[in-house]
Amino acid sequence: MKTINVLFVCLGNICRSPLAEALFKHKVNERGWSKYFYADSCGTSNYHIGDPPDRRTIANARKNGIEINHRGRQLSRDDFNRFDYILAMDKENYADIAALARGISLNDKLFLMRHFDPQASGTEVPDPYYGNEEGFQQVFDILDRSLEGFLDYLAVKHSLPHEHLKR
Repeated sequence: MKTINVLFVCLGNICRSPLAEALFKHKVNERGWSKYFYADSCGTSNYHIGDPPDRRTIANARKNGIEINHRGRQLSRDDFNRFDYILAMDKENYADIAALARGISLNDKLFLMRHFDPQASGTEVPDPYYGNEEGFQQVFDILDRSLEGFLDYLAVKHSLPHEHLKR
């Protein structure tokens, strides 16, 4: 089976998308699916290229048993060919991704992260950057739910072992 490549995208690649990447890898590991997936994250902006994630993101991830090992990078047109799924954290980044991809079909490839959230499908993952610890935990909880839904979707679409389906 070909590796399924997944890319998580936010604005600066220091809060939401590196957390989504790390949590996704953790969940894939838990399901015994590591051999099926490659995951990465990036930002639509160039604000934090080469930077580690925000210290509050790292602290929140650790509090929830997740380790993050990532350096910020910016989305490039090459990513549209390299990744099978691109998950945007909000509508603005979704629009920026679509604009950069002009001329490249993103059908069945580009989604809002919360498209897979059973509690609020189609809404946005809020940016916790200007908030407090509670905001970072809210983002973790949103990503946790959304990624379970996304993995269940992938299990069906790619005929992956289903014994770990949560819904």
